[in-house]
Amino acid sequence: MEGDLERLTAYTYLTVPDRAAYIAIMRVFTSTLLADLSAHDLAERLDDRFPVETVAAKLDALTTWGNLIPSSRPVKAGSIREYHRVRSRYQLSALGERIQRQADEILVNADAAREVSRELLALVARGLAELEESTGRPGGIDPRDALDRVSTLFAQFSQFADSVRDFYAYLGQVIFRYDLDGAEFTGFKELLLDYAETITDEVALFAPQIEASIQGLWPRLPALLRSIDAADQGLAALQDADVRIQRSRGRELGDWAGLRAWFFDDTGQGSQVDQLRDATLRALQALLANAKRMIRSAGGGLSRRRDLIRLAQWFDGADDATAHDLFVAAFGLYGARHLGVAPDTDQDVPATTSWWDGPAARVPVALKERGSRAPRGRTAGPEDYGDQRARLREQAEEEARRQRAAAAELRAAGPRLGDVRLSGSATRLFLDLLARSLAGAPPRFDDAETADDDLDVRLRLIRTASAATVVHGADGDLVLDGLRVDLGAAARPDMEAAG
Repeated sequence: MEGDLERLTAYTYLTVPDRAAYIAIMRVFTSTLLADLSAHDLAERLDDRFPVETVAAKLDALTTWGNLIPSSRPVKAGSIREYHRVRSRYQLSALGERIQRQADEILVNADAAREVSRELLALVARGLAELEESTGRPGGIDPRDALDRVSTLFAQFSQFADSVRDFYAYLGQVIFRYDLDGAEFTGFKELLLDYAETITDEVALFAPQIEASIQGLWPRLPALLRSIDAADQGLAALQDADVRIQRSRGRELGDWAGLRAWFFDDTGQGSQVDQLRDATLRALQALLANAKRMIRSAGGGLSRRRDLIRLAQWFDGADDATAHDLFVAAFGLYGARHLGVAPDTDQDVPATTSWWDGPAARVPVALKERGSRAPRGRTAGPEDYGDQRARLREQAEEEARRQRAAAAELRAAGPRLGDVRLSGSATRLFLDLLARSLAGAPPRFDDAETADDDLDVRLRLIRTASAATVVHGADGDLVLDGLRVDLGAAARPDMEAAG
């Protein structure tokens, strides 16, 4: 793995400050097959734009990175001067040639919208069907004919798959922008609704045919590939010399597995056809989001897009001091020390606390992602408090049972209050009755009484100079000096009337 990553250093010349000189040198090498050039040859082909010493130093750097290799061709010179001129010669490495080819392709077509080669999908479907039919005949198919069909089929499929990836990469680059104006939106709408829909329709039409052909061809593939290798070895003989060989597309079973995985899912991770359908759906959703934004902008007020773009250009060309002045003039905001955010009710943040160390402000998702505070989706229904009411009802019933049990305990302990120890509930009820009787009595009372008709319990205090009542509670003893306590059942009105 580490050795594979070392090959990435061949991309270094594309990222250094003087990469224009390196690219010019590499283009000279890639413009000729089997180029064998020295620094003087390159300086002449570059029209002396760079000194020979500069070219020689850059050739050494490209050799170190792996883009070039020293030439092993014998040097023939008629003089010592000519020998010094041509002694250091370089050739293009396979890795350097591929990287430069990729770089030129990116520089030329990186921002272009690539058309999808839809017609190739029909050719792939037809080629697979013919190959399946030919391999199923008695005697099979001629290996040379099979090689031609397989090479053509995979060349067509590779170009189609690459064009699909490039098109959707470009589409994703532009369709998710939120700064589209009316003309751009109209163009991308037609691009998506017409062109992308045509692509998905083509794939939906031919994918079942291709799937059926691959399914029928799959059991015969190992024997077919062996017969092709027997008829055309290619560079396979170099494998005996420990040389890594990159076979043509379609010569390995793994290439067919990739083709199969593109059209239907065997692993449960989704095929490329499913991903294509999902990507189109996401693009449509982004298009609708842009349409809603433009409608809101047209109906709710004047769009400030052009003004904001102009302001961004001013910021881009301003120095630090001017940028601060622009920010103050545009937004009316000064340094952070002049701003404050109200903290939460449960947080107490001093005014001297830095924003860096203070708690983060919570920004609603709708405001952060769409710049809108308007709620989306259906209004939530009223919350069901049935379970909570049931729990409260059960708690109230349990408390009422404890109170009735405490009242029964007080009534039973009334005649012998000083001889028993009350439970916690009975003690709390006794203290509550005692407090209520004292609260309703005059300052120097002789007799004070209170009753709870719901619990059927009555407490009466009788002032007696020589008496002292001791109540043994759950938390300790209570001594009432000069008072006698009479506990009993509450007197009912109908019983008093009968007496």
